[in-house]
Amino acid sequence: MTDMVERAMRIADEVLAPAADEVDRTGTIPGSHFDCLAEGGFYGLVAPPEFGGAGVEFGDFLRIIEVLAAGCVTTTFTWLQHHGIVMGLATTPNAGLRQKCLRQAAEGTLRGGGAFSGVIPVPPRVVATRSGEGWSFNGEVTFVSGWGYVDVLHVSAFDPDSGQVVSGLVDAKPGKGIAAVHPLELVAAQGSNTVRLVFDNLIVPDERVTTRIDREEFLNGLVVGLRVDSSLAFGLIDRAARGIAGLGETDVAGALRAEATELRNRFDAALADPPALPALRAETSELAARACSAYVVAAGGRALVRGHEAQRLARESLFTLVVASRPSVKAALLERLAGHADAAGGA
Repeated sequence: MTDMVERAMRIADEVLAPAADEVDRTGTIPGSHFDCLAEGGFYGLVAPPEFGGAGVEFGDFLRIIEVLAAGCVTTTFTWLQHHGIVMGLATTPNAGLRQKCLRQAAEGTLRGGGAFSGVIPVPPRVVATRSGEGWSFNGEVTFVSGWGYVDVLHVSAFDPDSGQVVSGLVDAKPGKGIAAVHPLELVAAQGSNTVRLVFDNLIVPDERVTTRIDREEFLNGLVVGLRVDSSLAFGLIDRAARGIAGLGETDVAGALRAEATELRNRFDAALADPPALPALRAETSELAARACSAYVVAAGGRALVRGHEAQRLARESLFTLVVASRPSVKAALLERLAGHADAAGGA
C-alpha cells in the first residue's frame, strides 16, 4: 500500500465520513474538505512530478478514489472532476497553457470541473465555430458539477466543419458567454452543486485551447473513464459492507466484499479490451445498488429515517447507476436489471 493510499484512508475516516450525513442534509460540501485534499497532494495525483504532481500509478489512483468515496461520495465525485483538467493540461500540445496552469492545478490552487458531455449525443449539443483567434461555443451542457467550488471548466464542443472536438479552459462564472446557469435538485450528491449551463457565443481563445481531435478519437478516450467512475460504486459497496457487518450480518458483508473483489479484478483485467468495459461498469453499478439495498434491509425500519447511513447510501447508489454513464452502459444495466445478465455480457 502506498503512502498516498494510506493518507486517503485517514482523510476518509477522519474528515469525510464523519461529515457525510451533514453534507447530505445541507447540500453543501465544506471548503475545508477540498483544502484538506489539496494540502494532501490529491489534486495532483495524475500530474507529472516535474509540475508538482504525485504521479501515482493508475491502480493507486483508482484505489484512492474508492477509499475517498467510501468516506463521502459527494465530496469525492466533485473533486474527481478536477482530474480531467490536470490530464488535459499534462497532455496538451499547448505548451504555454501547460506552463501557465498545470502546476497550479496540481497544487489545487486552480481548481477545475468538466463540461464535455455536450459533444457525446448525436447531434452534439455544443457546437464550435471559428471566431477570430479563437472559437465560439454555443449550446448547452446538461450536467456540470462543482459550480461555485471550481475556478475553471474544461469545456468541449464539436466543430462540424472539421469533424473535430475542440476543448479548452473557460472561467467558471456566469456572463461572457455562459448565458444561463440552472441549478439541479438531485436526490443524492446535492452538495456537488450540479447545474445545467447554456453557452451563447462563449469565446475560447486559442491560447486556452487544450486539444483539437477527431470526435471518434475523443469518444474512445472517454472509455477508460468507465473504470474510473466505477470506483465511486466500489467505495459505496465497501461502506455498505461495513455497515452490514456492524449490524451482525457478517456473512452477507463477506459475500458482498468477495463479489466486489472478483468484479474489480475482472474490470482491471479488461482495461485492455475497451468493448468489455460498458458491461462491467453496469455490473459494478448494479452490485452497488444491491449492497446498499442489503444495508437497508439489515437495518430494518430505522433505515428509513432520514439521517441513517443506509438510506443515504441507497440514494447515492442511484446516483452511481446513471452519473457519467453512456448508452452502452444504460443498455447493459437495463438488461441486468431485467434479469438478462448473460445478454448484457455479465457473469
